[in-house]
Amino acid sequence: MFANMNYYYRDFGSWIRTKFPFRVQKISVNAGFSCPNRDGTISHGGCSYCDNRTFTPSYCLDNMTLEEQIAAGEKFFSKKYSDMKYLVYFQSFSGTYHDLPALRDIYSRALSVENIVGIVIGTRPDCLDDNLLDYLAELNKQTFLIVEIGIESANDETLKRINRGHTFECTCKTINKLHKRGIVTCGHVILGLPGEDASESLRQAHMISSLPLDILKLHQLQIIKGTRLASEYQKNPFHLYSVEEYIDLVIKYISVMRKDIVYERFVSQSPAGMLLAPKWGLKNYEFTNKLNAEIERRMKLGVLKLDIVNE
Repeated sequence: MFANMNYYYRDFGSWIRTKFPFRVQKISVNAGFSCPNRDGTISHGGCSYCDNRTFTPSYCLDNMTLEEQIAAGEKFFSKKYSDMKYLVYFQSFSGTYHDLPALRDIYSRALSVENIVGIVIGTRPDCLDDNLLDYLAELNKQTFLIVEIGIESANDETLKRINRGHTFECTCKTINKLHKRGIVTCGHVILGLPGEDASESLRQAHMISSLPLDILKLHQLQIIKGTRLASEYQKNPFHLYSVEEYIDLVIKYISVMRKDIVYERFVSQSPAGMLLAPKWGLKNYEFTNKLNAEIERRMKLGVLKLDIVNE
């Protein structure tokens, strides 16, 4: 991105290339998991903003086995690079929400497929008990592993409003337990949740930065048609960031975060037909290009100071 391979933040693409001598790509799969705030254990209906279809790829169908989904994903991505290897990404719902024997079987099946070199598990902080954490620590010694934790907000009032079903304290405890076991941990944070303005997000940034996270995914709030948040927004609209406002917030966010955190992404891109607002019309890489250009512009003007991170 920047001249001489100097970056103003650590990006995931550069980081992951240091972990493998070949290209790797995530293959998202649906292993039939649910969530404790969907099945009634905590609540029903899930998070107010969530519709899993927004990030379910076209090759990932309900009637396909795990192995069939992986094969379809390989076929989809192999057009880019013939020598590519893959990470199986348990993205749909909560990827640890099952009994331990079943999880062992699911992860083992994924790892036994040819060209699979690791797994990425997306889950909630309240779906990782100590026995499962100990198993993941064992698995981490055998293969490449990333555990992604949905943080979303560090404000308990917001977490309650969006029906997350857990507290920020729960998030902190789980991330610390993962770190103590040496497991690479990624956190998800949504910027622009109802009731949270830019100053609140920046207040939380210091709290997020204090956690022993390795990777961070930032997302702008998107209002998905048919969700409870969509109904709330249509009845009582609240502010959603423009591209320019969001870029400004992300730059300020980065500036207060630890310099060693790897940023996997800054935006999410839901299918246009499912998106109520905001409609930016930008692909992820287009947004990142705009962000990088604005960082560089501010640096040259002397209105922004960021330490350059050398990869």
